[in-house]
Amino acid sequence: MNSYRITTLNDFIIQKQKDFSYASGDLSSLLSHIGTAAKIVNKKMNKAGLVDILGKSGSVNIQGETQQKLDVFADKAFTEALRACGECCGIATEENQNEIVFTGRLEKKGKYIVCMDPLDGSSNIDYNVSVGSIFSIYRRISPRGKTAKIEDFMQPGINQVAAGYVIYGSSTMMVYSTGNGVNGFTLDPSIGEFCLSHPNIKTPVNGNIYSINEGNYTYFPLGIKKFLKFCQEKDEDNERPYTSRYIGSLVSDFHRNLLIGGIFLYPQNERAPQGKLRVVYECNPMAFLAEQAGGAASDGFNRIMEMELKALHQRSPFYVGSLNMVQKVKEFLKAYPD
Repeated sequence: MNSYRITTLNDFIIQKQKDFSYASGDLSSLLSHIGTAAKIVNKKMNKAGLVDILGKSGSVNIQGETQQKLDVFADKAFTEALRACGECCGIATEENQNEIVFTGRLEKKGKYIVCMDPLDGSSNIDYNVSVGSIFSIYRRISPRGKTAKIEDFMQPGINQVAAGYVIYGSSTMMVYSTGNGVNGFTLDPSIGEFCLSHPNIKTPVNGNIYSINEGNYTYFPLGIKKFLKFCQEKDEDNERPYTSRYIGSLVSDFHRNLLIGGIFLYPQNERAPQGKLRVVYECNPMAFLAEQAGGAASDGFNRIMEMELKALHQRSPFYVGSLNMVQKVKEFLKAYPD
């Protein structure tokens, strides 16, 4: 009889504590609580068509974007889960103008802060398209026992101690890294546990997929227009033209490209001169994962994770994916400056 051993997310987190000489279980507990909140959101997501959870909430977030009801639900679910874990002293999310600092005696002793987009791609919810949650974890720099400061949330991406995302699709997966490789866990609904399904993910150095909203082509920088033509041209080795795949959810597009190779592009344009994606909640965590899997992430000229932050909701152009494809974008932007 063949043995069948399942490694759950919690088992894996505990096993990996030995990778860190300073580990005391705090980060493990924090990651476990994020996994629990993700299961709560997933359950609500699965019932979205049956209960009054679809559609707009009637409010807008700090970005000026109309909030979906599930945006609000996910934001509360993750915030309360992180407040309850005792290891987190504060959280910053895309849905709130300011950081949320926890003021309880135990919470103020927490070592970590979390930055996240609780529900990325939420405009797709009503149409049953895959969406996700993105999270990023930093060790606080303010004194423990005190209230967290804005400086804790404004650290460069290179200071991340962990990052990941949850994708809610045909199956629900949690993918994360603590700086020692990337691993993916699929939710088994029969037991209610995330189980290791994609160990040690490595993204191909080259890919043949490019993900971009080509409807904005007219507004793109010249270098990006030239890169897109490069992707669409046939070459002598029959490696091109590449395939265009764009879902409109960063988590979904990134997840596919991470596994099979490709690049996600969201350049600045005339209508979004600073880019659209937020550095703290989207770019930094995805950059961390990409690099851990052997890929790269750039604003077109510089490494995303070394970017200096000047505002909590700062935006940036974003190019992430297979190493050689990101390098090619940088070459085109350098060769064809606007």
